[in-house]
Amino acid sequence: MAGLAMGIPLAEPRTGLSLAQAGGGSGADLNLLYDINGLSKAAPPWFDRIMGFVGEYGIMFGLAVVGLWAWWSVRRLGTAEDSTAAVTGLVWAPLAAAVAVVVNIPIRGFVERPRPFVDHKGLEVLVAGKTDYSFVSDHSTMAMALAVGIFLAHRRLGFAALGLALAEGFLRVYMGVHYPTDVIGGFALGTAVTLLLAPLAMALLTPVVSAIAGSRVGGVLVRAKRPRSGRNGERGGALGLPEPRGKGAGERDLAA
Repeated sequence: MAGLAMGIPLAEPRTGLSLAQAGGGSGADLNLLYDINGLSKAAPPWFDRIMGFVGEYGIMFGLAVVGLWAWWSVRRLGTAEDSTAAVTGLVWAPLAAAVAVVVNIPIRGFVERPRPFVDHKGLEVLVAGKTDYSFVSDHSTMAMALAVGIFLAHRRLGFAALGLALAEGFLRVYMGVHYPTDVIGGFALGTAVTLLLAPLAMALLTPVVSAIAGSRVGGVLVRAKRPRSGRNGERGGALGLPEPRGKGAGERDLAA
């Protein structure tokens, strides 16, 4: 009888839940939630504490590091146009993540899906204080928006960023704070915002980045300058920095 009672909330939504809420609380979504979250029950407590920290803060920090690494790489492209375009894309990545989180506010208010541990018993919840709605996952949204933005600017590091974003989504379920469909929805939202608004964002941000690149401190953001008498830009030669492209160092570089 107890088993039957426990099975009722797993198979049927509570009275008053919307259809969208019910879809995330039963079937394959719920089974996958218990399967993934069950891994945390089998793990030692110290490991779960680490995973809770990584899923809450660590991966987002890792994505920031990858983004900075990508910026350090693309800012040294051989022409100002290439460098400016790539750096502008990386500037858009965190902005896209912020926009996606703002877009998610009305989505959460409309769907009103409770956190999985509210409706379902027996979950291992690794972080406390989650009282807001579950769909869609903010962490998954931000992680994927950042990853897609990095990928657009730097393919190799973009794959690493995408891997971190997927790990973030897995950990949100592992931690017991989201359904798998919350994570999938977050991935879709982050990707859509980054890609769909990219043309407008690039059009608005490129003149700003170009203006900064042309200023006295522009070498901090974008190192490459427009070539004049050769492939080496004047600012790069003045700083004595080796150019990543070009047929060889000119007299101006040697003098510097």
